Amino acid sequence: MEKRKISLYLILLLTICALVGISFVPPLAQNVEYHKFADSRRLFNINNFWNVISNGMFALSGVLGLLVVLKTAHAAFLQALHTAYIVFFVGVMLVAVGSGYYHLVPNNSTLVWDRLPMTIAFMALFSIIIGERISPDAGKNLLLPLIILGAAAVCYWSYTEYLGRGDLRPYIIVQFLPMLIIPLILLLFPSSSTQAAGYWQLLGCYLLAKLCEHLDRQIYEFGLGVSGHALKHIIAAVGILFLVRAFKKYRY
Repeated sequence: MEKRKISLYLILLLTICALVGISFVPPLAQNVEYHKFADSRRLFNINNFWNVISNGMFALSGVLGLLVVLKTAHAAFLQALHTAYIVFFVGVMLVAVGSGYYHLVPNNSTLVWDRLPMTIAFMALFSIIIGERISPDAGKNLLLPLIILGAAAVCYWSYTEYLGRGDLRPYIIVQFLPMLIIPLILLLFPSSSTQAAGYWQLLGCYLLAKLCEHLDRQIYEFGLGVSGHALKHIIAAVGILFLVRAFKKYRY
């Protein structure tokens, strides 16, 4: 029990440090260069074709995950977190729609519809990890507040951009802080189930996807016919497929 308390205090300390640290950072507006992607080819009358169409992988992974969840007797899913699993995979499916819409006409207004479903998926995943590793009741009860918090961060950023003084700081916290805390929870609250591998694979794919996003133009100019941003979509969705596979193969 003492070790468990220390682990919880470490997570709380990391959260407090992140919140205090971001408060010292001045407001960050969305860089307009963000909307300029390396591959802007128009194919089949679709703008930015590959950045749009690659989102289909999110739809595929979300549907497959949802089908597994809806088999309610599946041992991989805690009954208390049933709604969170559904919200996570529905959120992934909505990422396909929102991101596809954004990439048709990339700007701050359409970016809202890209970030909202991503935030829903992030927050649902966070509540699932909390529920599976720390407390099912805590994960269940935190689902709605976390989603509201994430959506509020996106809406706040959009509103401040409208006012001409964009502030991304809350969105940065809700996107990246869970990605720091989740591996910490996986390490501090270990499990022998095969699901653990799926979560680590998902996190690995997420990091690789962010790297591809950062190297968008370099990857495109390498001559493979695909940009880093399109690869980001594919690799992130593959990470979710790894998690779905782990759920299906669940065992202790």
